[in-house]
Amino acid sequence: MTDKAHVVGVGMVPFQKPGKSESYDVMATAATKAALADAGLDYERVQQAYVGYVYGDSTCGQRALYQVGMTGIPVLNVNNNCSTGSSALFLARQAVESGAVECALALGFEQMQPGAIGAMFQDRVSPFAAFDEETDDLVGNSEIPLALRYFGGAGKAHMEEFGTTLDTFAKIRAKASRHAARNPVALFRQEVTADDVMAAQVVWPGVMTRLMACPPTCGAAAAIVCSKEFADKHGLDSSVRIAAQAMTTDGPETFEAHDMREVVGFSMAKRAADQVYEAAGIGPEDVDVVELHDCFAHNELITYEALGLCGRGEAAKFVDDGDNTYGGKYVTNPSGGLLSKGHPLGATGLAQCTELVQQLRGQADARQVDGARLALQHNLGLGGACVTTLYEKA
Repeated sequence: MTDKAHVVGVGMVPFQKPGKSESYDVMATAATKAALADAGLDYERVQQAYVGYVYGDSTCGQRALYQVGMTGIPVLNVNNNCSTGSSALFLARQAVESGAVECALALGFEQMQPGAIGAMFQDRVSPFAAFDEETDDLVGNSEIPLALRYFGGAGKAHMEEFGTTLDTFAKIRAKASRHAARNPVALFRQEVTADDVMAAQVVWPGVMTRLMACPPTCGAAAAIVCSKEFADKHGLDSSVRIAAQAMTTDGPETFEAHDMREVVGFSMAKRAADQVYEAAGIGPEDVDVVELHDCFAHNELITYEALGLCGRGEAAKFVDDGDNTYGGKYVTNPSGGLLSKGHPLGATGLAQCTELVQQLRGQADARQVDGARLALQHNLGLGGACVTTLYEKA
């Protein structure tokens, strides 16, 4: 095994609404070139590439990277639902740490369509069939799109067990907007109040308003990962390294617990976080800044507890005390998160990576978390996979 992998270059393009963006290959090429420029590295030095996207034909990764260069390197296409971008990063990091290569690229992109996401193939069994059946049994409301029922159902379960109110989810969305107002590459930069969120269109009475859900988004992001020796040899900035990383998939509790929080990966996320803390020899209290998977405000709330940022049932107090923002215990989603920055599925994990690397370098401008040394990333995909990554200022 070699030393830890270092993230020496990151880049992304501003996220856009469907129909407003460039083609996926143009966005992906731009993000890759931005990461290479950030690193100060020529593409010819990259030895492997892992390229993530959910909605696209096979070998879209080659299409995107051939516009950067045709160097003959292995290009592997990755699809792991909403955790696709961080799955690509997981593979790139693993390749470097194993000594298979000295330098690898992780790239993620998505060109999405308007409206709720759904299955593209109707002639075969859905990978979500068991999730859908459990959701039907637990929450019903078949007239509501499934993605809303998954995560809204998880939030509803938290409300029923702990007395959490809808206003708490509104506060999370308002916090996201305040953070995104400082982020020039976020999709939605207009600040909204908790009252604004509560007054938005109701999509599930008593459970969710429209502003509590992230929007379909188009975008791309990339990261260059290499060994310390490679960075030193080429004069690259090796100040940010991946201290620990874990990927988990569903356990039996996903369906056996009959709890919507488990259906959307609570224990899967907890296992990934626990593995990272153990590998790094730290606890959640040591973390300074967090980018977590807030596809819905409801998922942000239950993820606070899954990551150990607060105890079980304490998330509402965590929000009310301001411990999820500047001046509190942790700054969560300084980028604005998926709720405000946007959620192009394949790009999200690498956009999170970009934000946290900039935070640890002290390059986050108005979003900067003072003295940030440890940064935690959580990226979740139903179906399922969760990738949790701890970045350290070396």
